[in-house]
Amino acid sequence: MHRVYSAWRGLSNASAASSKRLLASGGGPTGLRLWRRSLSSSSVAQCAALADQGTGFGPPPVQSPRRVVVTGLGLVTPLGVGVEHTWQRLVAGESGIRGVTVDDLGLDAFDEKTVSEAWRQLGSRVAAFVPMGSGPGQFDINTTVAPEDKGRIAPFVAFALSATTEALGDAGWAPSSDRERQRTGVAIGGGIGCMMDVVEFSRLAADRKLRRLSPFFIPRVLINMAAGYVGLKHGLWGPNHAATTACASGAHSIGDAARLIRHWDADVMVAGGAESCIDVMSLAGFHRLKALSCKYNEQPAKASRPFDQGRDGFVIGEGAGIVVLEEYEHAQKRGAKMYAEIRGCGMSGDGYHMTLPPPDGRGALLAMQRALEIAGLQPTDVDYINAHATSTPQGDAIEARAIQTLFGSHAHSGSLALSSTKGSTGHLMGAAGAVEAIFTILAIHKGVIPQTLNLDDADPVFQGGYKPEATPREMQVTAALSNSFGFGGTNSCLAFTRPPLL
Repeated sequence: MHRVYSAWRGLSNASAASSKRLLASGGGPTGLRLWRRSLSSSSVAQCAALADQGTGFGPPPVQSPRRVVVTGLGLVTPLGVGVEHTWQRLVAGESGIRGVTVDDLGLDAFDEKTVSEAWRQLGSRVAAFVPMGSGPGQFDINTTVAPEDKGRIAPFVAFALSATTEALGDAGWAPSSDRERQRTGVAIGGGIGCMMDVVEFSRLAADRKLRRLSPFFIPRVLINMAAGYVGLKHGLWGPNHAATTACASGAHSIGDAARLIRHWDADVMVAGGAESCIDVMSLAGFHRLKALSCKYNEQPAKASRPFDQGRDGFVIGEGAGIVVLEEYEHAQKRGAKMYAEIRGCGMSGDGYHMTLPPPDGRGALLAMQRALEIAGLQPTDVDYINAHATSTPQGDAIEARAIQTLFGSHAHSGSLALSSTKGSTGHLMGAAGAVEAIFTILAIHKGVIPQTLNLDDADPVFQGGYKPEATPREMQVTAALSNSFGFGGTNSCLAFTRPPLL
């Protein structure tokens, strides 16, 4: 570029004068035409020829991709806090969904008439809450967040902090040296975060009391604050990243984190998703989209029923899922246990509709195909698919057809297990992909396929041997996929296998 600059300096006096007029004019189309007229064709050709030669530097150094394994897991879900607690309730066929009460709406500061009217207009009154308290499997904010931080962070950040503490402890990784801190990063995504802060802002604005707005309002609503606080709490100086791709956020964050390790940006990544959006605004908004279940308000545990003919919408949920990803040799050297290897993350866009997938399922199909290609797997290598299936009438059937298209006879063989764990947990939105990735990893690690709860009458798309698991199934799982799709037409598919042989 220095040679190009020298050629520029050697232009004619007229060209230099016109360039000054360009600067004086502030640029723009008029100034640009004036400058172009002042240049001789030979000067332009000289500059162009030198520019084509580039900087003189060669291509960036090429480093061979590295293998990435999962060494730690952490969960905060509607089934409870902790990986083992959640898993045991999941395979036991229990549900984390309950009825919504007026107290759950977050309208304590509003008058009784406003609260009553809001409650009357809510069509969906079921949700999947994280159980709160100090008992086993309950979330206790006092053991997670320092007293001075309670008003500064949103619940989804607290969930992420809790799950991260478990995951890092499970991995046995506590970086202490500068080098270890620099090579450990964070990638935690979210879809919505916490809408109640926006509701509170609206109330203050309507009451003309904006001076009472919390100085932490902006930090509380930023999705990347989960990653930020995790980095702060644990002193992690590596890449700090947050994907916000609606319901695919958790999966995309895990996929991005794996790429950062694979391409040498980090040796260890804390990755996943967190969400806490069960409030009056989210319930009303998704209800207006006709996305939520409304038929089972009197039977909350029956409301989320993926792939079942009686499904009528998803059940909104909250929580967090965090994994510790680690470069294989790094994990091997320190003797870390390895749950699985993450082999690939396939991504695609529907390019069809903001909230509906295309009827042919091409986006889901392409994401799964790309995951297999990146992972170096064939469809017949896959033993289990944790489906995105959220319990919506259209989405579940479209995903089922996409799976059938890709896996063909393998889907009907009985050797490909399929389930959606949202029957037990509801739809955790931006945390769903991370939580379900952990369920997929545990299926590999434990040799148990979790069931699809409330599958009483499977959708007609399922024929012969192609059907979701209605009960837990013990089987060896060597390779598995976890699907996550989001509004806006964004799709992700994570491919996991058993860890490399030591």
